[in-house]
Amino acid sequence: MARRALTTTAAAFATTAALLLTACGGSDDLSSDDIKGAGNASSSPSASASSAAPGVKRPEIKLPSSFQLPFENWTSSDPVEQAVLNDGKEQLRAGYEAIIENDPDSKDRAFYDTKNGFLQSQQWIRTYTDKNLTVIGKLPVFDPKVTLAKDKAAASLSYCTDESKASTKNRKTGEVKGNPAGTDPEVLYVISMGKNAHGVWQAVSAHSERGGCAK
Repeated sequence: MARRALTTTAAAFATTAALLLTACGGSDDLSSDDIKGAGNASSSPSASASSAAPGVKRPEIKLPSSFQLPFENWTSSDPVEQAVLNDGKEQLRAGYEAIIENDPDSKDRAFYDTKNGFLQSQQWIRTYTDKNLTVIGKLPVFDPKVTLAKDKAAASLSYCTDESKASTKNRKTGEVKGNPAGTDPEVLYVISMGKNAHGVWQAVSAHSERGGCAK
């Protein structure tokens, strides 16, 4: 698997008004200077049958057929990298589940975030829920790359998304909007992750760059 360099400085969750489905939010004052693995996982009553960390019950993330989130080539021959990929995937799915269910306090999302990471996630989720918006369509997630720290307790996960077939929908009016004309539909994400005491990889912070995916 090709890899991007791991940075020790975790950028803040960033968002721009023009971005439609960018899966990060917040402001620069929420930045974290170090990748940390601390943070307690909050579990959901339901659990996934597949668990990268034995004995840990993971939330069962459910997305409706109206919103497809396919993950392409989401595999690694390295078991630690695969664990990062597994939890990174569920962290993203939990975020969109929270938007669709109109739930900024989602326990499923909190499970895959550190405490500070979840505060940032809530800001992103509320950019939808405060405006009565949900998401529909198809949002492919591709080109995953994992870089592990030497102690394998922290990692950088990057991936790209393609928003060309995804839209927002107003819950009250039914109005559907896609990206503005001329907007690059591909967005690069770099997620700083840490492994907590239960063996769950949680998001500490993230950075997004529209048009940052390799062509």
